[in-house]
Amino acid sequence: MASVPAVLTSEWTKIRTVSSTVWTLISAFVVTVAMSAALCALMNAQFDDLPMAERATFDPTLISFSGMVLGQLAMVVFGVLVVGTEYSSGMIRTSLAAVPQRGSFLFSKVTVAGLLALVVGIATSFVSFFLGQALLGEHHTDIGADNVLRAVVGGGIYMGLIGIFSMGVATMLRSSMLSLGILMPFFFLVSQILSAVPGAKKVARYFPDQAGSKIMQVVPDAMNSNPAPYGPWGGLGILVAWVVAALIGGYLMLKKRDA
Repeated sequence: MASVPAVLTSEWTKIRTVSSTVWTLISAFVVTVAMSAALCALMNAQFDDLPMAERATFDPTLISFSGMVLGQLAMVVFGVLVVGTEYSSGMIRTSLAAVPQRGSFLFSKVTVAGLLALVVGIATSFVSFFLGQALLGEHHTDIGADNVLRAVVGGGIYMGLIGIFSMGVATMLRSSMLSLGILMPFFFLVSQILSAVPGAKKVARYFPDQAGSKIMQVVPDAMNSNPAPYGPWGGLGILVAWVVAALIGGYLMLKKRDA
């Protein structure tokens, strides 16, 4: 029976020695910070041209996280690769032979990769915020303002949870290609499109990305967005529920299936 510290060390070694997982985390940071900075600079230049409703509900904190629309996709890739690479390479057989306790194996992997995703998410969130506020000029806010620190820390937690959710989905599907083929269109297209369709947005607001992103808002209904029946913490709670469901599903499938 493998000890928990040994399993955790093994999972850490796997992640840091696979270049694809390292580069996806770097990409998540770079893409989010760069796109957020560009959009903050553009917003500062065109602020006076915004409709009155958007200026009245302008949220400088949320704007500084604009790049997370793309950055979260890199985090999805990271979560999928952490799990899917073992299946595509056949390494999963060796891993399960070394750690036959499948619960210990899965949750050690999730713990190590999840903490790493959380650290990168927090770093990305803080850098995006401070750089974005510097580029917003007179429209900026301060980290000490009401609820701003909650939003910044929440942005990092959001990115980490998206990565963990993707790990759960990849464990259920046991395929990087299939997992990415479902998750990437879901987050980048389906969720965004349905949230703008009058008849479907009442359902779309309970999707993991739509609900979880509320934690990054300081101004209610920011940028004249559609109101939601939950607040920032309620939205994060919905995302956590999705993550827990994905991990339970992944564990049940891992326990039932052969490698």
